[in-house]
Order: sequence, then structure tokens, then C-alpha cells
Amino acid sequence: MNISYADKAQVLSEALPYIKKYYDKIVVVKYGGNAMINGELKNFVMQDIVLLRQIGVKVVLVHGGGPEINETLKKMNIPSKFVGGLRQTDAETVNVVQMVLAGKVNKDLVNLIENSGGKAIGLSGIDGHMIEAEKLNDELGFVGEITKINTKPIIDVLDAGYIPVISTVGCDKENNVYNINADTAASKIAGELGAYTMISMTDIKGLMRDINDPDSLISSLSVSEVPELVHDGIISGGMIPKIQCCVEAIRRGVNQVAIIDGRIPHSILIEMLTDAGIGTLFY
Repeated sequence: MNISYADKAQVLSEALPYIKKYYDKIVVVKYGGNAMINGELKNFVMQDIVLLRQIGVKVVLVHGGGPEINETLKKMNIPSKFVGGLRQTDAETVNVVQMVLAGKVNKDLVNLIENSGGKAIGLSGIDGHMIEAEKLNDELGFVGEITKINTKPIIDVLDAGYIPVISTVGCDKENNVYNINADTAASKIAGELGAYTMISMTDIKGLMRDINDPDSLISSLSVSEVPELVHDGIISGGMIPKIQCCVEAIRRGVNQVAIIDGRIPHSILIEMLTDAGIGTLFY
């Protein structure tokens, strides 16, 4: 696609106030969904993150890796079972979760960022006991509920000029490792860091008034409006926990939270550096 010099100038002119707005601010990106398994989209996401870091935004990337965990468990003939949207995680499964998330997925993302011209360091919630947790309940096994976030390892990496890439496994003082929901981890990390913005990448356009009407996107709303939307059934099913994480991040001091469609190339830049934005913005 050919873009005229005038159009390029207009894009840069529109982006400038947002570059100033986000300069030296912390932005937490929760990365998952189709943008994580589609190779082309993955490259776009890493390029966006590198560009943001190069213009002075302190990006923290928090990732899951459900599809890769499923694939590895299948190869090892370990069945996957979900309860209320959370993976039932026995001792054998949590070892696989740690191996895949803190190992392969995390290091693949670090490598992509480096090859896109950025500087990244991979961390897990175990490093520096960044994510401390306890068992959520006996039925789910080693699925963790976060009890404490230690931000020092993240801040140290940011201060050294690197992009922290964080896999969502947690730990306790008895050497147990826990599988942590990535949305929950991102919201708590964003809150503890005092992040300016949290961006949650999903496989939907955002919050819709009518799931069957693509033009019914709610572009922005206050967290005070959320209970009514839940009551009316506009927020339902799997969107409820995602929205709850957005609300929690705001209540922990994050200025704004955006749910964006990770299936759209450069959706992070569209959300952060244009007037129109993309997805649903919570404030």
C-alpha cells in the first residue's frame, strides 16, 4: 500500500501529542489470544512494542500461552480440563505450565523483540518472587490466587532500558509453583507499578452492546457503569472476569484500561497513538 508524504505527515502530526502523553509512562500490555498464535500478528505486536519503547514508553509485556500449553499436554497424553474457564492444574500439569510459559513461550517472545530491534529480558513470576500466590481452591489444584506482587525485578529491568517480558507463573514460600490467570496478573502488576495504561489484547472488537451487531461497540465507559451492564446482560459469560480485571486495575490506580482486538495489525499503535483509538476504553 502506497501512502503519500502528506498522509505520512498527517499520521505523525496526529501521533505527536500521544507520544508526549505517554513519554516516560509505564504501559502494561497483556498479550494473548489469536495475536499470540498467528505468526504475522505476533511480529506486528513485537514491532509495536519496540517502537513504543523507542519513543520513550516504558512497556511491560505480560503474557499467557494457553494454546501452547494445550499442545504440549496433548503431546504428553495429559488431559486438559477446565473449571469455570480456569485450567485444572495438578502437579504434573503445573510442571508443564512452568516449562512452556517460563521457558519456550517467554524466550520466543524475547527473541522476537530482540530481532525487531528492541532489548528485552524474560522474567517469570518466580523470579525475585515477583508473583507470590496461594492455592485458589482444592478443585483447581495448583491454580494460584495472587497474594503479593514484588515490582522490584520489573522496575530494575525497566531502569536498565529493557522491556520486561513476564510469564504468569507464581510461587509461595513452600516451593510450590502456581498457574496464574494472565488477565489477573496483568491487572495487579499494572496497579502495583502505578501504570498509566493497561492494554488487554483479545479476540474480539471490545465490549459490544449487542454481540451480533459489529457497530454496537462501546468505545469508552466509566467503571461505575459496569455493574449495570452486568445486570442487563451486556457483560456476560467469559467477558465478566476480563472486565473485572479492567475494573480492578482502575481501582488500583491505573489511569485507563483498553480492551482491544489483537487480530487487527498494529492495534496497539492505533489505540495509543491515534485520535480514533480502537476497542473499549475504561476509565
